[in-house]
Amino acid sequence: MIYIVEDDINIRQMESYALKNSGYDTAEFADGKGLFTAVEENMPDLIILDIMLPGDDGLSILKKLKEGTATKKIPVIMVTAKGTELDTVKGLDSGADDYIVKPFGIMEFISRVRAVLRRINSAEGEKKKIYKFGGLEMDDEKHTVYADGAATELTYKEYELLKLLLKNQGIVLTRDKIMDKVWGFDYEGESRTVDMHIKTLRQKLGDCGAYIKTVRNVGYKIE
Repeated sequence: MIYIVEDDINIRQMESYALKNSGYDTAEFADGKGLFTAVEENMPDLIILDIMLPGDDGLSILKKLKEGTATKKIPVIMVTAKGTELDTVKGLDSGADDYIVKPFGIMEFISRVRAVLRRINSAEGEKKKIYKFGGLEMDDEKHTVYADGAATELTYKEYELLKLLLKNQGIVLTRDKIMDKVWGFDYEGESRTVDMHIKTLRQKLGDCGAYIKTVRNVGYKIE
């Protein structure tokens, strides 16, 4: 859901129409009062916020959003009038994720929206750092591994090996690449080390160990 805060009904409807045609749900507001009432009931994925508004202006609304515990992470794109560079800088310094200057084209508008949502979703994914495959779940932030719901204790190298496989699901990783990524360039051992770690890893993962496939004469993959 994308909220649009714009007092000019023609611009507001144009933005809403363009977003809906691109597959987004929208809700429209002429001022900050309506926005905050709606936010209490349903948190949006993004807010399109005009700077020049009746009552509280866009910068004041942005400040309130960023100060709110529940609303501070909502991405915001500021819409500014041509020649208001100072307001644009203030908006970005106050936490806006992007800005667009009037008048603007529909293609540019939709492109900016998609870019911000993509960036936010990517950042959230990196922040979570949770990898899943079948009955396997790794939380890299908590450094935990669960196999079919059971906590599994792994050594540091076993953990890094499993993470590498989970991050490259379906992709065959050669022994040399695994050695490079998990043990580093300076490791003086041989590829047999990888095979031994795969063996113990499979054992510790129980039935989930069967996800780790051997690709004859090449390496390993999770599939």
